[in-house]
Parts: sequence; structure tokens; C-alpha cells
Amino acid sequence: MKNKTLTTWLAFLGGPLGLHRFYLRGLGDWLGWMFPIPTALGIVGIERIQQLGVDDQLSWVLIPLLGLIIAVCALTAIVYGLMPQEQWNARFNPGAAPEHPAGRTYWLTVMGVATALLVGAGVLMATIAFGFEHFWEYQLEEARKISQ
Repeated sequence: MKNKTLTTWLAFLGGPLGLHRFYLRGLGDWLGWMFPIPTALGIVGIERIQQLGVDDQLSWVLIPLLGLIIAVCALTAIVYGLMPQEQWNARFNPGAAPEHPAGRTYWLTVMGVATALLVGAGVLMATIAFGFEHFWEYQLEEARKISQ
């Protein structure tokens, strides 16, 4: 039986590594194996910015990948946590009764959804702000080159 509360927390905490997908679909899930790629690239972007400074343009592209994957995983946790019990059991526990407790929403599920909403929204807004800031800095630098 696939537990909705556990899946919600796995999507939020371990989502960037694909843990929720492996829990629900097994190790053969190819999309679960794709989740660590943007996560690793985002971490490389953070390391580049620490080593080379904020003027490293490659890090401007890599860091938002990490923010976006975290936001997507938070959204996934919210969707899983808010899924009705009958729909959860029909989708992830097909042999169980619609009222099976594995799909029930508990307080820990609600806390997972609320935490995912809080963190996911914050990370998404920070990612958008980071991307726009560096985009406009690049545009200003290019305009200065043209005007000289």
C-alpha cells in the first residue's frame, strides 16, 4: 500500500532526487532517474558562483534549474497531499478499497502540504527574481558595449 502522507513528504524533501517517483512507481521509473540531473546542475551552478563570483553567466542558467526543480517537487507534494482518498487509492493502491487508510489525509499530510506551499512559493519567487535580475544585468552590459 502506498501511503499518501509518506509520498507527500518524499515529494517535498526528496523530490529533487526522485524519491517520491521511486516510492510510487519503483526503480524502473525513468522520470525518477531524470530528477537528479537538474538538481546536480543547479548545485554545480551554486559552486561556480562561489568560486567565480556573481559574474559567471553559466551559473545564471544553472542555479534557476535547482530552484525550478524544488518548486516542481513542492507542487507535486501539494497535489499528492490534496488528492481525495478515493482517487489516491484508485490510482496508487488499485487493489484496495476506496476507503483504505493509506489514502487518508492526516495532520502530518496537511503539515506537509503547508510546508511545501510555503517553501515552494518562496523558492519559486527567489528563482524568478534571480533570473530577471541577471537577465537585466546582462542586457545593460550588452547595451553599454553597443553604445561605446
